[in-house]
Amino acid sequence: MTPQRAALLREMGLAPLWRLRSSPKADVVPEVRPAGHRTAAAPAVRHARVEPGEPVITQPSPERGVVQRPVRVPVTESSASVARPPAPTSPQQTTPDPLRNARIAGLDWAGLEDKIRACHACRLCEKRRQAVPGVGDRNASWMLVGEGPGADEDRLGEPFVGQAGKLLDHMLGALGLTREHQVFIANAVKCRPPHNRTPEADEIAACLPFLQRQIELVQPKLLIALGRPGAQALLDTAISIGAARAKRFERQGIPVVVTYHPAYLLRNPQDKGKAWEDLCFARSLVPPV
Repeated sequence: MTPQRAALLREMGLAPLWRLRSSPKADVVPEVRPAGHRTAAAPAVRHARVEPGEPVITQPSPERGVVQRPVRVPVTESSASVARPPAPTSPQQTTPDPLRNARIAGLDWAGLEDKIRACHACRLCEKRRQAVPGVGDRNASWMLVGEGPGADEDRLGEPFVGQAGKLLDHMLGALGLTREHQVFIANAVKCRPPHNRTPEADEIAACLPFLQRQIELVQPKLLIALGRPGAQALLDTAISIGAARAKRFERQGIPVVVTYHPAYLLRNPQDKGKAWEDLCFARSLVPPV
């Protein structure tokens, strides 16, 4: 037996096996006898012929001194495929619809919000109460892009109306800003993800034409991504908020600043100071009017 085959059999739990030199065509299992056992002129070893490549399992005998015999285990296609790893699956992809994108790109504010509320382009429409287009000054200098509506937003039809919204209002107020003056607020997805889960990449992609049209209509001087999905929608890549903070990005020539989502700050109040630093950094890039 070659060392490679012996190693393979040990890995499969089918070893040890020995072959007698006098019988080159047979795999032989030695007889097991207790210490001090005597026998007559019986042969020392009994063997059974095993076809080449056929796995052999030695079964322990319930009686002492009884010869162990090999048990043939036929290898079939079904049994051989049990240990075969499953084929990798590719993530779900969303194919852009040029006609849909072109229709959305030509909408005014009224047509855009009607289109958002009637949208069925992804699975999020199945569980929503209503879509949430956005709110704020339509001629704002700053445009904030969050993640997606929560339960309160889904009920009231306006983004950031819960505890996270109150925190955001306080942070904007410290800069002298309000929702009605120089700020427009939107989300990466316009319908609430079930159980407030993070939006999937294909859901963000389905809503991206809406967000793009909102940016074109507002014409902001600065974009602020609140959280990872907002940053993914604006920058078209997955990033780490911690690594992207205090850096200037761009989307079609518009500066982009990345910071934490207010809901994250409610769970991690120790990072509120970092979020404030990010807003001050944004103000240094584009001072609000």
